[in-house]
Amino acid sequence: MSRFDEEIDRVGTHSTKWDVMESYYGVSPEDGLAMWVADMDFRPPACVPAALQRMVDHGVFGYFGPDTAYRDAIRWWMDTRHGWEVSRDWIFSTHGLVNGTALCLQAYTQPGDGVVLFTPVYHAFARVIRGSGREVVECPLGLVDGRYEMNFDAFDAMMTGREKMVILCSPHNPGGRIWSADELRGVAEFAKRHDLVLVSDEIHHDLVMPGQKHIPMATLDAGIEDRLVMMSATTKTFNMAGSHIGNVIIPDEVLRKRFGEVMAGLAISPNSFGMVTATAAYSPEGATWVDELCAYLDGNRRLFDAGINAIPGLRSMPMEATYLAWVDFGGTGMAVEEFTRRVEKEARIAANHGDTFGSGGESFLRFNFATPRARVAQAVERLQEAFSDLQ
Repeated sequence: MSRFDEEIDRVGTHSTKWDVMESYYGVSPEDGLAMWVADMDFRPPACVPAALQRMVDHGVFGYFGPDTAYRDAIRWWMDTRHGWEVSRDWIFSTHGLVNGTALCLQAYTQPGDGVVLFTPVYHAFARVIRGSGREVVECPLGLVDGRYEMNFDAFDAMMTGREKMVILCSPHNPGGRIWSADELRGVAEFAKRHDLVLVSDEIHHDLVMPGQKHIPMATLDAGIEDRLVMMSATTKTFNMAGSHIGNVIIPDEVLRKRFGEVMAGLAISPNSFGMVTATAAYSPEGATWVDELCAYLDGNRRLFDAGINAIPGLRSMPMEATYLAWVDFGGTGMAVEEFTRRVEKEARIAANHGDTFGSGGESFLRFNFATPRARVAQAVERLQEAFSDLQ
């Protein structure tokens, strides 16, 4: 049995994914399946709790420092896993990457400025942009042969000159795309044409399907170092979202200085527990665990997609990365309220509503299959039953 097959009861553990879903979706954790919030139902590699246990055994939880080992762990991971050489002084530690996004908005834009999103895309971006008093500028992705593509001619025509930043989700959430080198160069040229700071959120960069390869934006020879901010984290890769730690990595000295000033002005300092877990995870033991995880997720993906695509009118978008299936219900001819009711009330599954991801997501639901395979099989069976009248 795989280490990922163990069914861990998370109910009553202050889990957003399991303990909040009834209030959001009306799906009880007693008989429901939580397939919404993007964390996994797996334990992290043993090196992570071992590092935390050493902290507990010591018993004094003071301020964290020095952070050389933490920075070197990040540098080792980026070099060995992604072919990207990072300097220590490029790295900032934030309280997760939503926090990192908010700090970028404060550092590089002003209230009223436009911030470009390629939609549909991770919903927290729009929430933080609006919460900061900036304007969300949606550039809708095109749906071509069942997957998302960019149309820069159309995007160029939408620009007004008020836009100051573009946020790229790479790999793409919720579409599961790994952007090609040509597509990434297209984003880089778009940012240069319109004088935009480019924030590349690459939190899913380790969660790629076997045979696929993620390309970090910073490794392209695209001439954008003076406008590029890279974001990554251990939290998604190793299922440690509660540690609230992220890496904002800025090669350019001018951009780095401005970001550092904003962090200093907000008195943001590292979470010692997050620093310890990140240092432990970015290790050879962590790398082995990630390889096993991705192989397991690929099995879950194939099981889920086969079951979903067997239902007339439903289509799961082909995935290259992440553990988030993006399912289109448009072919059923049903109203959003009807297919959502069937998923939540009949199948008893909590899944993210597509419209929260912006333009283009209205006919979709997002399903998190980073859970033991038996639960994925159960979800498929429930969905097939809920839509049995179409078969």
